[in-house]
Amino acid sequence: MRRVLLLSTTTGYQTRAFGEAAERLGVELVFATDRCHMLDDPWQDSAIPIRFHDEDRSVAAIVEAGRARRIDGLIALGDRPTVIAARAGAALELPVHPVAAAEIARDKQRTRERLRTAGLPVPWFLPSRIDADPRRLAASLTFPCVIKPVALSGSRGVMRADDPDGFFAAFDRLRALLLLPEVRAERSEAHDRVLIEGFIPGHECALEGLMQHGVLHVLAVFDKPDPLDGPFFEETIYVTPIAAAVEQRVAGAVRSAAAAIGLWHGPIHAECRVNGDDVVVLEVAARPIGGLCSRALRFTQTSLATDRRRSSSTAAPIPLEELLLRHALGEIPDGWSRETRPSGVMMIPIPARGVYRGVSGADEAGRIDGVDAVMVTAKPDQLLIPLPEGASYLGFIFAHGETSGSVEQTLRSAHARLRFRIDAQLRVVQSANGSMQSAAAPRSGDQ
Repeated sequence: MRRVLLLSTTTGYQTRAFGEAAERLGVELVFATDRCHMLDDPWQDSAIPIRFHDEDRSVAAIVEAGRARRIDGLIALGDRPTVIAARAGAALELPVHPVAAAEIARDKQRTRERLRTAGLPVPWFLPSRIDADPRRLAASLTFPCVIKPVALSGSRGVMRADDPDGFFAAFDRLRALLLLPEVRAERSEAHDRVLIEGFIPGHECALEGLMQHGVLHVLAVFDKPDPLDGPFFEETIYVTPIAAAVEQRVAGAVRSAAAAIGLWHGPIHAECRVNGDDVVVLEVAARPIGGLCSRALRFTQTSLATDRRRSSSTAAPIPLEELLLRHALGEIPDGWSRETRPSGVMMIPIPARGVYRGVSGADEAGRIDGVDAVMVTAKPDQLLIPLPEGASYLGFIFAHGETSGSVEQTLRSAHARLRFRIDAQLRVVQSANGSMQSAAAPRSGDQ
């Protein structure tokens, strides 16, 4: 049986989808996760325990396990395992992204520097440490500008400032975020740095692709129809396909950026700003799209299998996870393309900080024509934290339609049916006698 090593966090949304895809293919998954190494297989997945902050020991553990039982392919999920995956893959002589490229792709500052050196369009940017004086920094800035962490995922911590006072507030807010215990627990020096850069007008697109020995194969280009102009940059709707001319420009820009970074073999996920004919690549991650968003993508085989590295023809569409497993095992991706029907996903935003109690209207939303699934991933009594400090969504809505525009409308209609019950977080107050008591906060009601 062929084996694929999957590097991920213990709470990764995608691991179940990969398990289902591996079962269909008759492939064994070997997990390497940041589970507790002091407990005996707490997740019952026989995972190799690794520590993302201790790359040397993590790579050694993976290589030892890989040599004990042959590993035929390797995939990293999320940004944090990408460098370990690159190092382990090289040691096991598997085709992967180079270590240097994975290191650059994981760091927004280093990405900017590499793209600028390659002569590709980038906004002006200024790196800084979190202990810097924002008032001194402001003297060299032009507005509007964007301040962001260099290593947090998604749009977490990304803020726009339109003037010095707004910049001071955003800098202090980002510094507080990067000093949170949960962030410091990652033990990454990258969390001591921030990046300040010029605001790029236009709308955003995302590209999902596979690098095949240095050649980019575009799997999908998503439009993000909601404006992402600040003050925060919460992503909500992804729809595909987009206009062919825009897709070609985005693909060309990402192809150049991936080459400049040095990405070579494996999945990539790129974020771009499109302003007329201009495309500015914001980042190219050395991993696939995150969370459950991959469920918006399905692929069909477009040519008969003639190469021994290709699998036999299949009529049923397959999910992204199966395509990634096939690629990790040596299959050439150019025999596959995204299904022709437009599709999309809404990442349900958190409307306000508070304690999640429940949702109504999900069944009604799921019955709307074109809706494929409504998945609420928030758990009862979970503390919800919106962006820019938050790192999660309430859930996901998936849809398809005749056009990308109709998919967008279906997603918005389904979202409008949902009513989330969120209680305001309890406040701790000091009583007259000096004791600390919790004060009942008013219910925020349906959101």
